Amino acid sequence: MQTYPLGNTDIQITPIIMGSWQADKSMWAGTDEEELLQGLRAGFEAGITTVDTASEYGNGESERLVGKALGDVRDRMVFATKLWVSDFRYEAAIAACEQSLQNLQTDYIDLYQLHWPSGSWGSDIVPIAETMQAMVDLKKQGKIRAIGVSNFSVAQMEEARQYGPIESLQPPYSLFWRAIEAEIQPYCMEQNWSILAYSSLCQGLLTGKFGPDHQFPPGDHRGKNKLFVNRDHYQRVQNALEQLRPIAARKECTLAQLALAWLIAQPHTHAIAGFRNLQQVQDNAQAAEIQLSDEEREEISAIGSTVTDRLEYDPVLWAF
Repeated sequence: MQTYPLGNTDIQITPIIMGSWQADKSMWAGTDEEELLQGLRAGFEAGITTVDTASEYGNGESERLVGKALGDVRDRMVFATKLWVSDFRYEAAIAACEQSLQNLQTDYIDLYQLHWPSGSWGSDIVPIAETMQAMVDLKKQGKIRAIGVSNFSVAQMEEARQYGPIESLQPPYSLFWRAIEAEIQPYCMEQNWSILAYSSLCQGLLTGKFGPDHQFPPGDHRGKNKLFVNRDHYQRVQNALEQLRPIAARKECTLAQLALAWLIAQPHTHAIAGFRNLQQVQDNAQAAEIQLSDEEREEISAIGSTVTDRLEYDPVLWAF
């Protein structure tokens, strides 16, 4: 699989990135650890050499699974993980990084990201200068190779970059959730930063497997996804999927592969794609081979707009 530089660094990342949030069993019902381990390995063998995780996913469980599955091929992998908001004080950030290194069974993290802006989810507000100083020091020590942010606004990114080099943003971005296109995406392009899109399949909506009456089991946080909760939005999603199916058939791919191909065709954009089993991660990898013409991209974008044009701007996908 072809690789591209991460931001302004020489770190090479794949257009499809393995996502591992699903290892957090408190938020994803029905997760099987052995299948996740097999999937991570299958993704590597299919050419996906970049994996994204976070200390918050299952209280380190996701990081531990990544380390267990891919530790012996670490030199051929790019590991991206995240610092949780409760660890934004200088000493806490240093300690949290050490724990992530231990979880991942590695002595360096390729991309270390600030998971949410300070103050999110009821956390204490910590000056960004303090947190960025910890990130810069970790980079100087060789513990991390690059710094990224996640879920930041343009103003928050502008402030953070005053205290250290930023190379990437990780926002929610998919055909059905395109809020970043107005201001955030152009800003990242100006800085030559990579965009690592999470919920790239809109938490499964873009697979087409959820019918009009789908209900999630208890413990699955997707039941609070705004596109699922609002029935008008959900119906527009269903209508859009029906319009996308003939295009997928024409391209001889699945709806999910079509959505991923559209996403990685956007400027500076890489798609973080989760999976539940070996087959799903292999299917995700194949999306990198799908070529879309300008006309096809425009057609798909227009269909997606029938959903996104009716959404109010909001950087948070869920109604928690």
